[in-house]
Amino acid sequence: MRLFEILLLVSLTILPFCWKFFARKFSSYYLIGGLAVLIILQLVVEGYRWQLLPAYLLAVILALRIRFANAENPFQFSALSVFRGLGYLLLLVPAWVLPLVLPVFKLPEPRGPFAVGSKNIHLETNRPEPITENKEDKRQLMLKVWYPAMADDTPTETYVPGAGRDAFALKYGLPASALNYLDYVKTYVHPEAPFAEGRFPVLIFSHGYGSKATGYYALLSEIASQGYIVINMNHTYESLGTTFPDGSEVYFDYAWQQQIAANQMETITPIQQAFHDSISFEQRQKIVRDAVQDYFEGDIQERWVQDMQEVLDRLPQWNRSGFLKDRMNLNQIGAFGHSVGGGAAGRLNLSDTRIKAGANLDGIQWGTKIDTLFQKPFLYVSADWPAEHEDLNAHIYHKKSTDYFYQAKLLNSGHPNFMDIPFMVPVKALAGTGSIDAEKGIHIVSDLVTTFFDRHLKKEPNANLESFSTSSLLEFQIFKGDSIR
Repeated sequence: MRLFEILLLVSLTILPFCWKFFARKFSSYYLIGGLAVLIILQLVVEGYRWQLLPAYLLAVILALRIRFANAENPFQFSALSVFRGLGYLLLLVPAWVLPLVLPVFKLPEPRGPFAVGSKNIHLETNRPEPITENKEDKRQLMLKVWYPAMADDTPTETYVPGAGRDAFALKYGLPASALNYLDYVKTYVHPEAPFAEGRFPVLIFSHGYGSKATGYYALLSEIASQGYIVINMNHTYESLGTTFPDGSEVYFDYAWQQQIAANQMETITPIQQAFHDSISFEQRQKIVRDAVQDYFEGDIQERWVQDMQEVLDRLPQWNRSGFLKDRMNLNQIGAFGHSVGGGAAGRLNLSDTRIKAGANLDGIQWGTKIDTLFQKPFLYVSADWPAEHEDLNAHIYHKKSTDYFYQAKLLNSGHPNFMDIPFMVPVKALAGTGSIDAEKGIHIVSDLVTTFFDRHLKKEPNANLESFSTSSLLEFQIFKGDSIR
């Protein structure tokens, strides 16, 4: 919480017990005036947000109590005093809980040598759009480019504006205005800031299924600040929301999800049954092999691979003209992603020679990887999943790479720890995050990803991946040619 929010709530918590003492010693008007000043300062300096409505209401109730109650009368226990106390408590609890659960949070400041700029690109393809009912529709994509910029004093962008924010609110049955408090979250990204001098490696990033496509500010702004152009995919109808240049918005298609996911548990059930029956890893391998090639998320990942290839096809043109002109080193292209997007990045790494290295952040790579090897460097980072569940990627990545394969587990983390969720919703039980400190966790992941691409795209000899083996919050292994080093 912010300073004046804390001061207001502390005052509302303490004053009911001691206001009579101060009113007798000074004046009740000083107390009322102090509350009024606190509220005015909070509104002017920090800004209104609906999470503080119970606090504002409590301040009015307390001010009326101080104004009209007799400070000389000693406290007397009665049914009325109990009723008043319970009523006050019923407002005091949400007055604290709401701003704590939904705070105006602080994003980590990027630590790299570059400022971070951003620009949106609208990409129209000739591929049919499979998700809409109109067979004439062509697939359209919105991309957000995060890039190394020259430091300037231009305003920073609003945190997750537009459809991504609106859809996040609607997902939980809230009006779109419920997330307007996110306007107060400071980002470190400057829209359309001047590019830094030089050519930079290009990374294509694919988000999680049904997530905010750009809800990775902490991770992606850090990587861009280290000298990478990050092209942030927004897979239309499969992210939470997309805003097109004409202002139209489209959201995650829940009806489509239900259609393609129907009866899919039948594919997964044999895996769960085999695991709980304590069948050997080798015997489970065949069961997993059949399932991962049939599960519906494999089709999603293949569609997302095609989306990313649309971007790859246009990179030479964008490097000749437009705001990316002469800024991209097209001999240094990588792909990475989170969750379903991480698996899609793995598929792209497997199939497209333009990708020189790839990384998967806690995603299952559905499809045929289980039968083959990567032919280039790959990094797999997982959350700290409970041991009572089958680790599908242990089977899928059983065959690793003819090159380097890096395998890491971020200890005490959950699946959302790779996103901004642990900052946005700091209550771990609600967010599904682990006990790891949010900023420390995202720094470990961004450092690992950046060092990986530093070594295998930039070919920097001092990119010391081996140093991650000593981290107390990371399990880390390096494989070369499918054998451990």
